[in-house]
Amino acid sequence: MSSRSHKRAVTPSDGSGLSKENMDHERIEHVGIRDSPPSFAGSDEDLTDHYTRYPNRWSKYREYIREPAAEFFGVMILIIFGAGVDCQVVLSADPRVASSPKGDYLSLNFGWAVGTALGVWVSGGISGGHINPAVTIALATFRDFPWRKVPAYIFAQVMGGLCGAGIIYANYIHAIDLVEGGRHIRTVPGTAGLFSTYAMDYMTSVSCFFDEFVGTAVLLIVVCAIGDARNGPPPPGLAPLVLFIMILGIGASLGMQTGYAINPARDLGPRLLTSMVGYGSDVFTFRNQYWLWCPVIAPIIGALFGVFVYDTLFFTGAESLLNRP
Repeated sequence: MSSRSHKRAVTPSDGSGLSKENMDHERIEHVGIRDSPPSFAGSDEDLTDHYTRYPNRWSKYREYIREPAAEFFGVMILIIFGAGVDCQVVLSADPRVASSPKGDYLSLNFGWAVGTALGVWVSGGISGGHINPAVTIALATFRDFPWRKVPAYIFAQVMGGLCGAGIIYANYIHAIDLVEGGRHIRTVPGTAGLFSTYAMDYMTSVSCFFDEFVGTAVLLIVVCAIGDARNGPPPPGLAPLVLFIMILGIGASLGMQTGYAINPARDLGPRLLTSMVGYGSDVFTFRNQYWLWCPVIAPIIGALFGVFVYDTLFFTGAESLLNRP
């Protein structure tokens, strides 16, 4: 092995026209090259590696869709685990489906917490791991998240919820048939509640709204703390673990009465799916358009309130609207 070294200037081939002298800061020194390098014309001069931002045609399209795609798959994973555990626990309680129940309420909490953590893990490094329109809107309002990205993020999040619910519905359709009494029987809330949230009968409209508002406000306060370098952020890569603990806690303490949607995409996407597979318009007319004011509007307002409180009292970063002149 020879231990000769040489420098290679990295020069772009995208038409930027930077000279070798202007890019000395991008030179990479390689030490300990195995054996002798192949013979090149002009081997006494620096070797130049040409690179391009788009190595092939697909990479150009991927540049535009990767962030919405990450949000899509993040929410889809959330719903696969969340709606999946709902179906397994609730449907297995029927003796026609299983000889014994396969889980309890704590299982539901764990399923949704795992779905949230893994959804953020998949999407966090690409899109920021919002997987929640309330988070996207709150960060666009108070932080530096670009408003131009908001429509694509929200659309991808809702479609991810719809597709995730579709996968789970296809997986558990036979068990749903047994519980409902047939393929063409679908009840609301009934088994529709396996996919979207429906409040308990004793809850008033104001109580439902307040329940979702509080849960989402707590969610955003914790999300803000996770991303605050001046507070106590988790070690790199461990934000999903914090979110796991948080969703587990919200479900265990605030989840009974309204099903803790705390995420418009988590509720609206699966609700669209149920309206398409036989549950009909009842999923939207339930309790005077409950779907809109409780699992959609309340989480958005709760998220805005949570970020407002955190930025007013704790956050000192310049990216906050409240910290600008």
